[in-house]
Amino acid sequence: MRAAIFRNGEIVVDRMSEPKPGLGQVLVKTLACGICGSDLHARQHAHRMVEMARKTGRKPMDLSRDVVFGHEFCCEIVDYGPGTSRKLKPGTQVCSLPALVTPQGIEGIGYSNDNIGGYAEAMLLSEALLLEVPNGLAPEHAALTEPLAVGVHAVAKANIRGGEVPLVIGCGPVGLAVIAALKLKRLHPIVAADYSPARRALAAKLGADIVVDPRTSQPYATWAEHAQMSEAEKAARPPFQAMLPALKPAIIFECVGVPGLLQQVFEGAPRDARIVVVGVCMESDRSEPMLGIMKELNVQYVLGYTPEEFAASLRLIAEGQVDAAAMVTAEVGLDGVAKAFADLANPEAHTKIIVQPWR
Repeated sequence: MRAAIFRNGEIVVDRMSEPKPGLGQVLVKTLACGICGSDLHARQHAHRMVEMARKTGRKPMDLSRDVVFGHEFCCEIVDYGPGTSRKLKPGTQVCSLPALVTPQGIEGIGYSNDNIGGYAEAMLLSEALLLEVPNGLAPEHAALTEPLAVGVHAVAKANIRGGEVPLVIGCGPVGLAVIAALKLKRLHPIVAADYSPARRALAAKLGADIVVDPRTSQPYATWAEHAQMSEAEKAARPPFQAMLPALKPAIIFECVGVPGLLQQVFEGAPRDARIVVVGVCMESDRSEPMLGIMKELNVQYVLGYTPEEFAASLRLIAEGQVDAAAMVTAEVGLDGVAKAFADLANPEAHTKIIVQPWR
């Protein structure tokens, strides 16, 4: 079979053996797979991923061997391995968490030498994790379940109590997913900031009430304009708090993941802000803890999602509650993956590119 392979730091198209399903596994045809920002980062900083995997006790990639990326996928069942119940017929379209259940435990798909990701014509999934795609949802839209689930999980981890005013920094796919999830929580106004006009337009389409161009407006000042307490809220404050700025609680979602961003958030955030770090920074970074101490900031790092959040995200897309399709700006075959990685560096050109291996 053909695959777009991460080899020696580059993305190359080559042939490899089609995998054979083992115990509890299903062979699937890959219909669509999104290119994630983490894939772009991984291509540049794969050595850091290896280092972090070792520090956290996970099995690291061997960068001297081939890796097939791709963890945002929709597939079609082809065949079953031993020990499967075969409840879904061949030809059924499915999504799954990017993981395999093995006798050794849970193993990831997409950043592994052994478990092929979605940039290939076929891959293996665990039957126990399959979700049938409902409502005739197109594969390229069902593949957006994974990135939406990231936003749903980030908002769940934000521990929203009601009355907060959110600020989303960065409106790439992750930021857009956070905005969509915030809208579902009916938390308004949602303030979002991005340098890209195209991404600001998408942010507004997916639920942002106020969009900010950091070149012309300071995001934190704009947030403060829309976070003013009512007179009743001011009057209800304890005496000591009455000496502080009369602002509603802040939840700030950092959805960029580049060095220096977290420090910028520390500098701009109001006192007592909750900061949710969703963007995956794969490089070393520096921030000033004293800023966090003086402002009593609460920082929550997040990763992935729960199986329940993943399943809920598929339903949200299938039922039209989230217009995830608005994020898709292009579709490519395997031969277009390397160029797509380069094109995604320009936020005005693309937001989410879907790989269709059989295209």
